[in-house]
Amino acid sequence: MNADDVREGWATRSTEYSPGYYAYYGPNETSERVRRVLDRLVRRDAAVLELGCSSGRHLEHLREAGYSDLHGVDINDDAFDVMAREYPDLAEAGTFHHGAIEDVVVGFEDDAFDVVFSVQTLQHVHADETSVFAELARIAGDLLVTVEAVDEDAPEQGEPPVSYENGDFPLYFRDWEAIFTDYGMEQVEVEPVGRDAMRVFRQE
Repeated sequence: MNADDVREGWATRSTEYSPGYYAYYGPNETSERVRRVLDRLVRRDAAVLELGCSSGRHLEHLREAGYSDLHGVDINDDAFDVMAREYPDLAEAGTFHHGAIEDVVVGFEDDAFDVVFSVQTLQHVHADETSVFAELARIAGDLLVTVEAVDEDAPEQGEPPVSYENGDFPLYFRDWEAIFTDYGMEQVEVEPVGRDAMRVFRQE
């Protein structure tokens, strides 16, 4: 699949892994893990951006915990309609951007957010769009938190391994520590989350 195919597929997805799918399951253990990290490291009025927020289950968990400056980006056409129906308080209180991450984030100023986080989103960024990782380090004023796929056998350099979920979209196993430390961030925490790992990066 080329980058345009991947974008189109996620923009129109309406079954498994769609906004409605995630709203049905609601906040989960990963939502709690992200919140616990933020509770330790930032204030409740921190500006928080979720990449690939879908219908907002992780952001809703943060809102219920008292976080008030919430933002999200998602490419799916239905994401914010589902959010308005399932999480109306979040939809009203937050600021949301419809579009591909790589298109949206270039419009943000340096250090625009105190926290930028992703959950199983950056692992799907196409190999032709990896310049977006530098943009994420640029806009994350304090913390970058990633919960993404791990493959212990993935090479530190060269093309990362890729699999296709259910014969569907590409999932890349990248060396996230190497990527973001190359852009001036320091990995300060890492812990396994199922088949993924949660990593916390701070600006050096």
